[in-house]
Parts: sequence; C-alpha cells; structure tokens
Amino acid sequence: MSSPHLLFVYGTLRPGEVRWHHLEPFVVGEGVPATVPGQLFDTGLEYPAAMFDRAGTIHGRVYQLAAATLDAALAHLDEVEGAVRGLYHRVVVGTSDGEQAWAYQCGDERLLVRHLEHGDWMLR
Repeated sequence: MSSPHLLFVYGTLRPGEVRWHHLEPFVVGEGVPATVPGQLFDTGLEYPAAMFDRAGTIHGRVYQLAAATLDAALAHLDEVEGAVRGLYHRVVVGTSDGEQAWAYQCGDERLLVRHLEHGDWMLR
C-alpha cells in the first residue's frame, strides 16, 4: 500500500481547536466529515485519545495533505502529537467513505480516562 495523502483528525487538530494551526498549512481543500471505527476518550488533559482497534465510532474530518509537503507534514505532526515520545502513534485507518487515511492512536492506555460514548470530541 502506498502512503496515504489523507489525514483523519478527531480532536485538537480540527478547525477551531488549539492545534489546528499545525495542520492548516499542509491541507488541500476544506476537508470532509467522516467517521472511523474505534472509541474516543477524554484524557483529562484538554485533548482526546482514540483507540481504533475497538468497537464503536469516532467522528472527525478527513483532510488531503499536499503531496509536495507530505513528508514534512507528517514529521511535524508526529512531533506535535507526541508520536516521537510514544504518547501516540500514526496508523492507517479506513474511513466511512472507503478511503485510507493516517490518524493518531493513543500509545499509552493511562491516558484513557473517560470514554466518550458519542465518539465526538466537539460534543465534550
């Protein structure tokens, strides 16, 4: 499988949230609403955590990343999302529209404080 040029975001990388400015320079277009299988959690630290290997639905948006800056975008987002410290790791998920996209999954189960049954960080 080739590297996806899409990113599924469900929390602080969404527009209007505190980390959107890290993603915005790398996106092409407006993005589209999407869901992926998994469970969403409130960490109690003002950001969510997702586990994509569990039954449930996570709501978010899918953004196309500019091909010319894809590697730089993923390296920057890995740093921002804590992937380099093991807090999160980047995985490929299947979206509700049948696309493959990168997403950040929690890498430390101690962050899974409160399950958000509705699966939408914007409804917290």
